[in-house]
Amino acid sequence: MAVCLLLDITGDARAVCRRLGGVFGDRIRFGVYSGPQQATFEDCLELWRRCEELSYDWLSVFDHFMPIVGDPNGPCFEGTTMMAAMAAHTTRVRVAILVTGVTYRHPAVAANIAATIDHISGGRAEYGVGAAWFEQEHREYGIPFPRLGVRMDMLDEVCRVMRGLWTKERFSFYGEHYRLDDAQLEPKPLQARLPLMIGGAGEKRTLRIVAEHADVWNTDLDEIETFRHKLEVLSRHCEDVRRDPAEIRKSLTFRAILAEDEAQLRARRRELAPKLPIDESNFLFLTPEQCVERLLPFRELGARDFLLAAYAPYDWRSLELVAREVAPALRSMPG
Repeated sequence: MAVCLLLDITGDARAVCRRLGGVFGDRIRFGVYSGPQQATFEDCLELWRRCEELSYDWLSVFDHFMPIVGDPNGPCFEGTTMMAAMAAHTTRVRVAILVTGVTYRHPAVAANIAATIDHISGGRAEYGVGAAWFEQEHREYGIPFPRLGVRMDMLDEVCRVMRGLWTKERFSFYGEHYRLDDAQLEPKPLQARLPLMIGGAGEKRTLRIVAEHADVWNTDLDEIETFRHKLEVLSRHCEDVRRDPAEIRKSLTFRAILAEDEAQLRARRRELAPKLPIDESNFLFLTPEQCVERLLPFRELGARDFLLAAYAPYDWRSLELVAREVAPALRSMPG
């Protein structure tokens, strides 16, 4: 779902990145990642409003033109438009998109969208980008879908273009995929540094681009040793580009169903497993105490954002237990 962008970055910019590092210091944030699919607008609005009332720190949409979970023929709202609408209907929570594929929009257009939403939200926007993966929607919509290596090259250029437009009075860029000639973006984002998030875990290209450009790196919650290894790879890339890896905020998305105790958890598993939009093996079934134990090692390794995936129809019980029991417990632990 905090970047020092260029290799010749100034000392002042590095200081901004450290403050970002990022943008929110060492604070533990809990969020909800949910795509605007298989739901009405009113359903999406209820989710955002209730999650803000529950004191979540961060909420996002995804960016697809058809459902990626559940019935492929179901409804799916356009991501950046929904992000803007949710920004206008909330007052405190950070509003994000995790993530938009580089193939969908020219980066100058995306930079304008993000800056506009930052104003709509009063400076609460975070914009996520990735190399795109859902070939079916490209085929159906006639959107070119180049090979992965090309999309990774595009991702690198997209990050440079967006940050340049957000920060420079006039910005020129001459890349392989994008060209800007003395381009203007006004008004600039309200935030001195609008957080740019990169999603993915590919070790050769994705994490290299994260090292160069990301304010926030997002990946799925996996085994702790996998996360440790990815951090080591990221640190090597950061060393290559002369960047402190602490400047990059680490964000993890997890799928979980919670209940107050083991007996209720077993009952929920029997009830919900047949109805889940994806295989139950993708979900953790946990009590709040077990959820804290599962997330704590990642916190100790430097993860600072924990994003609960929510699919319509929304699991309000899990959303409430994470907000009221898991988040406070994890935040209160030392380290």
